[in-house]
Amino acid sequence: MSTPNPRPLDGIKVVTLEHAIAAPFCTRQLADLGARVIKVERPGVGDFARAYDSRVKGQASHFVWTNRSKESLSLDVKHPAAKGILDALLADADVLVQNLAPGAAARLGLSFETLHETHPRLIVCDISGYGADGPHRDRKAYDLLIQSESGFLSVTGEGEGMAKAGCSIADIAAGMYAYSQVLAALLQRGRTGQGCRIDVSMLESMVEWMGYPMYYAFDGAAPPPRAGASHATIYPYGPFPAGDGGTVMLGLQNEREWLAFCRVVLREEALAGDERFASNAARSQHREALRALIVARFATLSTAQVLERLEEAQIANARVNTMREVWSHEQLQARGRWTEVGSPGGAIGALLPPGRTDSWTPRMDAIPALGEHTDAILAELGHSTAQIARWRQEGAV
Repeated sequence: MSTPNPRPLDGIKVVTLEHAIAAPFCTRQLADLGARVIKVERPGVGDFARAYDSRVKGQASHFVWTNRSKESLSLDVKHPAAKGILDALLADADVLVQNLAPGAAARLGLSFETLHETHPRLIVCDISGYGADGPHRDRKAYDLLIQSESGFLSVTGEGEGMAKAGCSIADIAAGMYAYSQVLAALLQRGRTGQGCRIDVSMLESMVEWMGYPMYYAFDGAAPPPRAGASHATIYPYGPFPAGDGGTVMLGLQNEREWLAFCRVVLREEALAGDERFASNAARSQHREALRALIVARFATLSTAQVLERLEEAQIANARVNTMREVWSHEQLQARGRWTEVGSPGGAIGALLPPGRTDSWTPRMDAIPALGEHTDAILAELGHSTAQIARWRQEGAV
């Protein structure tokens, strides 16, 4: 369908055998830019992320987040008819994305090596936990497991207590790199005419994001200590309670800000001359004593008053918001970043993709019901209504 302002990926066709988060997050972003994304799902069950919960009008929160603007084709990929259907789907496809179990795509004849001869322009993106080779290639990999293997848990938490990220950070990292690699491969194909194979590892994606703590611990040095929601090496930099029960996050970056913090925020200018707090290293060393002083002062102020003083002192700050408060965040509202998309359960709110442009409007179509587009896609491939009915009776679709 043409639009007044064509999107960057209008006309690009993506076929995806995906589940959970990493691959669906990648392909949803391709759909945001206009790509046609055909999601192949198991008949009757679908992507198992559909059953994670039922928090969004009867639908799973993870699924709603990562699957808008896609078409759902229900297909048993092990049925004898599946190979012909997949071959027809890929005949004019630009990209194949998959994050099946290790080796499963190759057993289905969907490896890059098998497909490249007959589909030389096809870009094949394989997303896995550990990559296509190496001693760990066949290990199961879930988000929390990769947070562990990548060292993320070793520096996250407080004291001796480790803590995972509150969202699927390893899946998100892999999905982002897969997305950017697909975009790069499409650009390269525009010059060479040839598709390529992309091998994205969740482990490598997360280890890239761990660059700072890894270099901090370079050559056997001690790693950053777990510091909860505070910064491990800069202080004061973290959350502090206000007198009304709210929590303020603040961060000092230099000595000028420390002086302003004492004078304007704490209104104890003499504290700036205390030798225990005369440098960032000293403040970090004596952080418990300094925290007690800050908490005592903030206990006499409301959250709004603390934030007002921090703004006056030009010190970076934020309110620690709940999910409910993020939904109604005034900055997102002012910039018009919310819209609605359809779903089997009805219209739901959705954040527009980050990166606003005046050149095109992102695609924000409905989240598909399982197999919603099966008949239309199979008819498009030339199959008759009777044949589709037979396959449905056999459980093939």
